[in-house]
Amino acid sequence: MNPRVFREYDIRGHAEEDFPDAFVTDLGRSMGAYFVDRGARRITLGRDCRLSSPRIHAALKRELLASGLDVVDVGIVHTPALYFSVFHLDADGGVMITASHNPGEDNGFKVVHGKSTIYGAEIQKLRTGIETRAFRAGAAAGAASDHDILRDYVDYVAANIQLGPRRFKIVVDGGNGTGGLAILPILAKLGLDADGIYCDPDGRFPNHHPDPTVPENLVDLVARVRASDAEVGIALDGDADRVGAVDGQGRILWGDQLVMLFARDILTRQPGATFVSEVKCSQALFDDITSRGGRAIMWKVGHSLIKVKMKQENAALAGEMSGHMFFADRWFGFDDAVYAGLRLIELLTQSPKTLAQLFDTLPVLHNTPEIRMPCPEDLKFEVVKRAVSWFSARYEVVAVDGARVMFEDGGRNVGWGLVRASNTGPVLVMRFEADTPARLAEIRALIEDRLRGIIADVAALEKTRVPT
Repeated sequence: MNPRVFREYDIRGHAEEDFPDAFVTDLGRSMGAYFVDRGARRITLGRDCRLSSPRIHAALKRELLASGLDVVDVGIVHTPALYFSVFHLDADGGVMITASHNPGEDNGFKVVHGKSTIYGAEIQKLRTGIETRAFRAGAAAGAASDHDILRDYVDYVAANIQLGPRRFKIVVDGGNGTGGLAILPILAKLGLDADGIYCDPDGRFPNHHPDPTVPENLVDLVARVRASDAEVGIALDGDADRVGAVDGQGRILWGDQLVMLFARDILTRQPGATFVSEVKCSQALFDDITSRGGRAIMWKVGHSLIKVKMKQENAALAGEMSGHMFFADRWFGFDDAVYAGLRLIELLTQSPKTLAQLFDTLPVLHNTPEIRMPCPEDLKFEVVKRAVSWFSARYEVVAVDGARVMFEDGGRNVGWGLVRASNTGPVLVMRFEADTPARLAEIRALIEDRLRGIIADVAALEKTRVPT
């Protein structure tokens, strides 16, 4: 067993090397015990279109049934449809077989207990269950059934979307994942003019990598939007829990910009509503929400952590730079790219302005993408701890997840720099934003230089430690 497949938010790795039938069998037994020990009796099971998914699905389903669970098989779906099935069928949990936006040779598992995905220590309990062989022996087998959840999902979402009077052309890039199976039928049911590219599921992902956060993966969508004079292009990742968008001029709207547009719309109906987003998002997002009477909360990176905070704060919406959008407003609070894309289309049908015109109303700031600085796994958290201390003594610092260092000029916020420890590798993750390119370069240089010094200090200290 490769213990590294048990990650912070899911279980993910190379399908053939990390998930042979023997491992999937053990994982199914561990999952079965996990569910039953917590009172679950009936769960749903879905899978994506990867070539390895049928094999993994068969082995996992067999062991979940053998553990005594009733298993409702919802078939080939996008991850949000699996989440929807847990609510719609009032199940005790669910399992989605997917590697999200990873390459086609990977696969994995997202696990729902109750109505929420498990993460962190709870995922590690599945690993411990395998290591200790804490399985359920001799249980009476559960009942297997099938349910066409996509039909229910399409009907439910189509009934939820509230179109305004304006109409325009739409392009959808499904990335050859499973989201196209849902979004095109919904758009057709709504009577909207939609053009789909790469919406047929193909687990090899032959046209481009299914990750809409990478501009190179949006090239074909941008070209089709421009060529067809469409107003909006919607991009889905491999399992359609992350959304991307482009306007009629081919400009990309990033996660924080989408949250800004959604928040403006929601605040017209829910004055004072609360919104949650992560420390990597633009300051413009938080300032824009506040200026319109909303409550903006900055929180830790990670969709599972965001979901928990969203529930605690009774937020109407949460969103991440990565394109995870969590609507509690008229929805269930889980991340769903299909639903988010349709909410953007709904917003545009109700607005006299095109998406390009709305894009032009967004604040203009200068920022970087995520920057990764190598840092040894056993040092990265100490480095960030020292960075928080050093910068807090000199600047205003938001320390909910690493250090987001705020820079002012004459009492006016002019930029920020973020450093945090990655949850998935031996790196520090940084992002910078400022009101001018020159100031952006200054902030980046200041923080990067200080971090190199802290890394060197921590590494030198570790060398002097006497092993115990």
